Amino acid sequence: MERTAKLPGRTGGAVDKSAPGETVSVVITAYNHAHFLDDALRSVFSQTRLPDHVIVIDDGSQDDPGAVASGYPGVQVVRQANAGLAAARNAGLHANDAGYIVFLDADDMLSPVALECGLRCFAENPDSGMVYGAHRRVDAALAPMGPALSGRPGGSPYHALLRGNFIGMHAAVMYDRAKLAECGGFDPALKRCEDYDVYFRMALRHPVASHPGVVADYRIHGKNMSADHAAMLDAALVVQQRYRPSAVDRKAMAAYRAGQRHWRLAYALADWRRGSAAAVKDAARKQGSGRSRGESLPARLRPFVPQALVEAAKRLIGGAAPRFGAVDMGDLARAKPIGLRFGYDRGTPVDRWYIERFLTRHAPDIRGRVLEVGDAAYSRRFGIGITRQDVLHVSGDSPEATIVGDLSQPGLLPGEAFDCLLISQTLHLIFDLRAAVAELRRALAPNGVLLLTVPGVSSIDRGEWKDAWLWSLTEASARRLFDEAFGAENVEIASHGNVYAATCFLHGLAAEEVDERLLEHDDPAYPLVVCVRAHRAD
Repeated sequence: MERTAKLPGRTGGAVDKSAPGETVSVVITAYNHAHFLDDALRSVFSQTRLPDHVIVIDDGSQDDPGAVASGYPGVQVVRQANAGLAAARNAGLHANDAGYIVFLDADDMLSPVALECGLRCFAENPDSGMVYGAHRRVDAALAPMGPALSGRPGGSPYHALLRGNFIGMHAAVMYDRAKLAECGGFDPALKRCEDYDVYFRMALRHPVASHPGVVADYRIHGKNMSADHAAMLDAALVVQQRYRPSAVDRKAMAAYRAGQRHWRLAYALADWRRGSAAAVKDAARKQGSGRSRGESLPARLRPFVPQALVEAAKRLIGGAAPRFGAVDMGDLARAKPIGLRFGYDRGTPVDRWYIERFLTRHAPDIRGRVLEVGDAAYSRRFGIGITRQDVLHVSGDSPEATIVGDLSQPGLLPGEAFDCLLISQTLHLIFDLRAAVAELRRALAPNGVLLLTVPGVSSIDRGEWKDAWLWSLTEASARRLFDEAFGAENVEIASHGNVYAATCFLHGLAAEEVDERLLEHDDPAYPLVVCVRAHRAD
């Protein structure tokens, strides 16, 4: 029998729980951030699955987080002398006996589906010690600063943590509270990167699982603890050193050395972008640089960063291209691509990396009656609250097909029937684009949403679809096409990709083997994927 949990608050209400006896708490740590706390609490009380406990830890603040918390009935406030973030989180860890726990800093926020996604992931991976989702970086006014960020270990979580903190934001994590306590909680001796340390201990003892939901917003406001790049670099290297592998484990040692390069380059480049040459010099000196004051920035980085990475980073942030005759094509100097199946034979195709981030951002739209083309894989992964699932396929032999045909057939789809149409990498196979888009709009229910992706820069399929592959679209052509059908005010269009992404994709490399940091930069001159969200507003 299902139980219903109720927690008083500004949104209130009773919410069905997904498993009997399941409880979850949210611990919010606050230190002189009372002016942000209302946003954090509002995000907690806006959950599609409300928490059973909400605890605010006042870590010796000079402002009054308790006064803010008093506006939300049922919130427990624990006050303590200032002892640091790790000690504050431990206080919250031991202040309740919930089955699962999420830690939120007072200046950050949870997305409405955070607890629902975390609990669902635990239900699917019950042996896990922790699960995590994606997060966004937002500015002080909560405006997004880029696409959602989600790391994937691509193998052993321990090896991945040696290479870097692939989770990225602590509020994106939900813990099994008892397993976290058994691991010792957070180390108060660490003033920074205490979450990175916990990830290592949990990953060494328990499985780690992930889901694609965007569950948290990390607010960048100028006074974040992570803004002190020199201190963060020191802390990250200290934590990584704690879990240094044995030299006989060559794979783990390679990951460890890659991680050292990653942390040093990441924080050096962060200071470089910020224009803080002095901070970069300090970071270089800490690594034994000994370079003179007059040397260029790349020279300061050279003692601890491979030159190939320095040059790649320079090009990424707008530095000079290699001089004439110095370009090294390496493995890419070949007439035949490395892979012939878009990257599927090696892992996740690079275009799918962008598509899945697009669907992660718009997961709340995948609800009600949903139609997907080919199969229902993305609906199962990203959908929330699907009541009926349909699959369109050109072949009646497809085991998941509920509708057989193609979008060029007038009247193929029932009119005003679907709350969401999920059409990924399909439109380029249809000659009459306008007729297909009109058919999609006709099939949407009032206020329904179309989530569609189409290739831009791409090779052409060599197999089943080679004779049907008719188009590639740009952001401009997609905008004209969908604005005409839906109205410009109801359409959001963006292209994703750059010359690096296009090169990797054309060679059939997988997302797991390329540098994700280089994929994150969008250059409209190289649209690898064009993504469309269109809303039927009658």
